[in-house]
Amino acid sequence: MPDREMTGNLFFFAGSDTTATAAQKKSAPAQIIERVAAGDQEAFGELYKMFAPMVHGIVLARVRRDEVDDIVQEVFLSAYKNLDTLRDKSAVGGWLAMIARNRTAEFYRHARPTEELSEDLREKENRKTEAREILKAIHALPEAYRETLVLRLVEGMTGPEIAGRTNLTPESVRVNLHRGMKLLREKLGITE
Repeated sequence: MPDREMTGNLFFFAGSDTTATAAQKKSAPAQIIERVAAGDQEAFGELYKMFAPMVHGIVLARVRRDEVDDIVQEVFLSAYKNLDTLRDKSAVGGWLAMIARNRTAEFYRHARPTEELSEDLREKENRKTEAREILKAIHALPEAYRETLVLRLVEGMTGPEIAGRTNLTPESVRVNLHRGMKLLREKLGITE
């Protein structure tokens, strides 16, 4: 075989290898999004399992506990309906985080009046005050710290998981967690 033909074949195979590598490098969320777009309903369940803790944490950082589940469901319904608007399939985490933040803001725009609890119900609720007080203290922190603290402390996500799912840099997450924990300890009166 002449050198020229051999060189041409090498370039041909090299080109196919690079496209295969690009397909292999596609992120798992992007592959799941493509499956959902193709009508695979089980893929949406996988997407939910992958991102539900993050969405739950973002919503919990902003609203009362008893409203969280409904808003999380609204976030995923909205995502399912608007999947065709997602430009970068690998940025699904940031997109879902944005939807969650927007839904919580929308919740407060349309908030319903609340009723006062009776004395009997107050006594039962007082048994769970520690967790509620901590969550209340977290809600009093700046927004950047609230979100990362809830994702870490309530949802149990690691710093790298938070960064990967919310499209924040690992350094930003680390700084937000460090500063947020410091402020939280101060609010709760905890000294080291």
